[in-house]
Amino acid sequence: MKRIFIMWLALVAFLENCTHHKSNISQAKTESQMKNIYDYQVKSLDGGTIHFADFKGKKILIVNTASECGFTPQYKEMEALYQQYQDKLVIVGFPANNFGGQEPGTNTEIAAFCEKNYGVTFPMAAKVSVKGEDMAPIFRFLTEKELNGVKNTTILWNFTKFLLDENGKLIDSYISTTKPTDEAIVKHLR
Repeated sequence: MKRIFIMWLALVAFLENCTHHKSNISQAKTESQMKNIYDYQVKSLDGGTIHFADFKGKKILIVNTASECGFTPQYKEMEALYQQYQDKLVIVGFPANNFGGQEPGTNTEIAAFCEKNYGVTFPMAAKVSVKGEDMAPIFRFLTEKELNGVKNTTILWNFTKFLLDENGKLIDSYISTTKPTDEAIVKHLR
């Protein structure tokens, strides 16, 4: 009986070790698949390229935007936040027409709208999709825990925000009703 018990303990220890080893392999595989925001570059609204690697050492606030949305006035707060913290923060707007057809314009029209109505000086990406089969790869990274290592986020509407730290790691995401100057965001900038 004692012999069976010892064999049983050895088997349990062996199986635990196998499970732990398998878990470490799985974790290492997931970590190696994860990217960093600095791996991304996107077309800008003016036809150039935004290289996220250029923002190393600064926090980055990424916002999916739309010109005809009830949250569009947040552009004003985004610009004020950018002006106040531009030594340690970059804001990148991503126009998207995924919600209610509220960003129907061309890149040229969107750029003119942002400058004329809100004096936007922070970088703006070319129009993208932020959900569905044609979701831009950078938004897959931002919304999938498997890629960003922090959390899954479902973008429910325009002006969803993603804040990343100085090392390109996701800090958190914020729903549309969270204003850019909300304490939940600003506390990370002080």
